[in-house]
Amino acid sequence: MIRTRLYALFFILLLAVSAAAQGDEVDKFVTAEMQAKHIPGVTLAVVKEGKVIKAKGYGLANVELNVPAGVDTVYKIGSISKPIIATAIMMLVEEGKIGLDDKVSKYLDGTPETWKDISIRNFLSHTSGVVRESRGFSGGRIQPDFDVIKTAYPEPLHFTPGEKYEYCNVGYFSLAEIISRVSGKHWSEFLAERIFKPLGMNSTRTTTAFDIVPKRATGYSFRDGKLYNSEVYVALRPSGAFLSTVGDMAKFEAALYSGQLLKKETLARMWTRFKLSDGKDSVYGLGWFVGAVNGHPRVNHGGSLNGFKSEFARYPDDKMTFIVLTNLNENNPVEIANGVAALYIPGLKEVPKPVVQKPAR
Repeated sequence: MIRTRLYALFFILLLAVSAAAQGDEVDKFVTAEMQAKHIPGVTLAVVKEGKVIKAKGYGLANVELNVPAGVDTVYKIGSISKPIIATAIMMLVEEGKIGLDDKVSKYLDGTPETWKDISIRNFLSHTSGVVRESRGFSGGRIQPDFDVIKTAYPEPLHFTPGEKYEYCNVGYFSLAEIISRVSGKHWSEFLAERIFKPLGMNSTRTTTAFDIVPKRATGYSFRDGKLYNSEVYVALRPSGAFLSTVGDMAKFEAALYSGQLLKKETLARMWTRFKLSDGKDSVYGLGWFVGAVNGHPRVNHGGSLNGFKSEFARYPDDKMTFIVLTNLNENNPVEIANGVAALYIPGLKEVPKPVVQKPAR
């Protein structure tokens, strides 16, 4: 009995030492990436089977005031907001209040003839053919979402709906407007009531340039060898709507993993590549990019908003998720997320291809 207990204790200690060594490697990797890319602050969360196994802030949330980045630092998450908007849409689909193949003209008045075949599914999957940005959007002007949407009406479609994938922020402006019209509440209120509050995502809210937001990170840009404060939009973009922390985003991930927000079959639809009209698969599902890294399936989304870059990467077969929030415009958090993931998931790291020397001519 004593020997068994000793073996168990030894095994626990071995796991603890292994986890600590792994954590050290993660810290070294993230710090090296920050130094190489001049990133002021990074906050990381690693989630396994819905539970946080590592969460840490690195560097500075605010350079001028020397404020460290922490787990509770609030960042603009940019287009990671799209999976959240898509989740709200799919809630309404599950409730039978809208259909994926409903035409958006059913919910948005005054849509042009060119939009008659565009469905909610097309906007979710970026296959509508609508321009990426409407002419009416201005980062320096606060205006109703529908006013922004309507300025895209006169623009010709880039292709027939369902024919191609082409990233479209106007589509997510439109989806947010549809949430408001169907639910009878502004989309931000609907999301707060149905997602953020029930999950305890207490630091997550719509972006604002004016409200006091505790522990908010400052966004930066690095150019000509110097760090600058980044331009701040006063407009709220539904396509990149939210402020959040890695802790809150880990709660969102846990709810997805457990099926708390949506049925498993609904999530499976979202995490399946859209089938284009020629029969080929798109790179995107419904609110998420769908692909693989070195043979490991990955469902992910990045975010970019002035001064901020982010990445949310799920590896469903490995039951692990990596969330990276940063406060620098000129960096690629996908590289950080991929590098950290490779330290946790055996075989994920890509093997460099051999260099083949071409014969001299």
